[in-house]
Amino acid sequence: MAFVFSDSGAGTSGQVTRPIVLGLFVSTCLLSIVSWYTTYRGMALYLSVWFSFLASLGIQAALVLVAWLIGFTRDRRPLLIAVYAATAIVSIGFSYVNLYTWFSSQERPARVQRRLYDTLNDAVGKAENTFAEAIAEGQKHILALDELTVAEKTLGHVSRAEDADPYLQQVREAVAKEAQTYAATYKEGAGEGVRYTAFDRYLKLARQSLERMQEGNRALTAFRAQAKPLDPSEQQLRAFREVTDPLSWDDVEAALHGQHVQRPAVPAYADFVDRTVTNQEDLVLAFQELLTDPNSRHIFALSLAAFIDVIVFLLAFASGPHFFGTAEQRWIAAAAAVDGLDEQVFARNFVSKLTAGLRGTAKVEAAGLTPGERQLCLVLQAKQLATVSREDEAIVLLIDLAFHERLLESLARPGISLRAAVPHQAAG
Repeated sequence: MAFVFSDSGAGTSGQVTRPIVLGLFVSTCLLSIVSWYTTYRGMALYLSVWFSFLASLGIQAALVLVAWLIGFTRDRRPLLIAVYAATAIVSIGFSYVNLYTWFSSQERPARVQRRLYDTLNDAVGKAENTFAEAIAEGQKHILALDELTVAEKTLGHVSRAEDADPYLQQVREAVAKEAQTYAATYKEGAGEGVRYTAFDRYLKLARQSLERMQEGNRALTAFRAQAKPLDPSEQQLRAFREVTDPLSWDDVEAALHGQHVQRPAVPAYADFVDRTVTNQEDLVLAFQELLTDPNSRHIFALSLAAFIDVIVFLLAFASGPHFFGTAEQRWIAAAAAVDGLDEQVFARNFVSKLTAGLRGTAKVEAAGLTPGERQLCLVLQAKQLATVSREDEAIVLLIDLAFHERLLESLARPGISLRAAVPHQAAG
């Protein structure tokens, strides 16, 4: 069997002190508490408190324990990895919902309010443009009707003429039809007759219509001046209704010659909810925004939720083998049990038999090995950490340098059994 020499630094780097292992264990527990809390809060959005508490506690305990099992056991490792992946997906999913809901609760109201403000401001701006156009046409109509009234008084027969402006043409036709009912009594001609009175009445109606449109336009302008982006959604919608409901859209359409005018619709409050009532509504909004408007907040919340569980796995995976003992430590403990000795006493006895071998390796004669030491050497041979050689008709085993270093390091802090064994042997 070919001997495999390990890197001399492997032994030192592989030997992790117990305080470091305990530090990793504490870090794992702290991050597990964070992951448990975010998972619990995510479940509590639509489940009962006690159910969420117990389920999240079981999920987080499973994550840590399975990660430790993956680290120091090779039995059924694919099954353990599959269990961890399925459990981690549940934990990350609920943690993401909780984190995103917390993030959105801090900024979603302001974002929703600004979006509603922009929507209403755009609708009011379009309405202002429509009213401005209608007011300009209304002013033209008033000037024309004033001239028609004066012309009817001085000349007469004005209602018979045709007009290029549709609104003025309708006024002429209405005056003519009205005058026909009085044809036998009031003859057509100059002076303050029926036709003059009708033109004067339409002039007054046009002025009233212009005043209503100007008043509505001033109300729209005042709304834009008073509206604030961070006003609550309900307040913005209420103010919008108060402004748009009294607007004289019939006057606008009449001034624009019957043109269909698109009136600003009141946005649905459900599209601009800035305050939620229940936790379930928070959950629905979180997934709805994830599907309809994914942004950096979703990525950050999901990454943070996954990061916590990944770090928990890595810490548990790394600290588990050291916390429960490495494979080599378990080999030594089993071999010491065969000889009925303490682990350090067994390691001291085994190291005391080692001498210098080829190329600086440690060697031990097979004839002087105890039953436990023989079992340990068999495992080392199987793991290519020892190889059999023959020197001067004697069978020796060459021990890997890194394993030799770890044996010596295990004796750096003598335990009670080792300290008690040294005076006993000296006395003997």
